[in-house]
Amino acid sequence: MNITIRTITVDDADSLLKLQHQLDRETKFMLLEPGERTTTLEKARENIQRVLDQPNGTILVAEHEGKLVGYLYANGGGARRNAHTLYLVIGILQAYTGHGIGTRLFEQLEKWAREKGLHRMELGVMTANTAGIALYSKMGFVIEGTRKHAYRVDGEWVDELMMGKILD
Repeated sequence: MNITIRTITVDDADSLLKLQHQLDRETKFMLLEPGERTTTLEKARENIQRVLDQPNGTILVAEHEGKLVGYLYANGGGARRNAHTLYLVIGILQAYTGHGIGTRLFEQLEKWAREKGLHRMELGVMTANTAGIALYSKMGFVIEGTRKHAYRVDGEWVDELMMGKILD
């Protein structure tokens, strides 16, 4: 499978929104439920530009035959005391999982983060997301704590693992 990993552009806003809407329908491991995402195309463009304008933020996308099939959002801390930290969100379409896309996204992001002199990456993952936990562990993230009842999914309380990785 020929997958291209690249930095997002503002012109990808419509494709990113479509990807996010599909992920909202496909998985219960993303924050938003189907129909809850109300971002307009203009707001999506603004959000992408805002992230790209940050010295410590980026969005990487995975593209297959002109279609976005995954993304890794890295939001840098906004204060001097946490500007060295990236908070991450990843989403990959189910049809494309198991092909190394997540690994490639994380490798590219880590290379970028090191070039920027960033020191820490962190993320949250629902405890039932065993594939996500396995990927993050493989990429060097460690469990730093648990947020009990962090989410309510299908009427059930769901815990979230907080994971982090220090870039030496």
